[in-house]
Amino acid sequence: MIKHRGKKVARYRQFRGMKQETLAERLDISQTEMSRIENQETIEDRLFSQIAEALGVSPEFLDNFDENSALYNISNNVDNSPISENSTGINQIFNPLDKVVELYERLLQSEKEKIEILRKHNGE
Repeated sequence: MIKHRGKKVARYRQFRGMKQETLAERLDISQTEMSRIENQETIEDRLFSQIAEALGVSPEFLDNFDENSALYNISNNVDNSPISENSTGINQIFNPLDKVVELYERLLQSEKEKIEILRKHNGE
């Protein structure tokens, strides 16, 4: 498991399909600063908590995030989604399976578009 906090932030952000710029905007910092943070092995607890909140998870979840375990849990235990409390005090449920389905649907649509372009190109 990765102990490097910056890498955990980067991997989870990527796992969520979120761009670095988007996370930076949520934290009201520059993309360059976000990049610098993601390259740090240690991140101060207060900032790490703010990052976790911006990602919609608890700091503990983010500290313990392991992509391989997450994918295993998605495929074997979909109903146990991590829950976090956002700044409004409302609990949010994060279901990584939704992101996998969304990605699959985008890939499927892209393939359909490619097929259509090839058909038009070949005069079908």
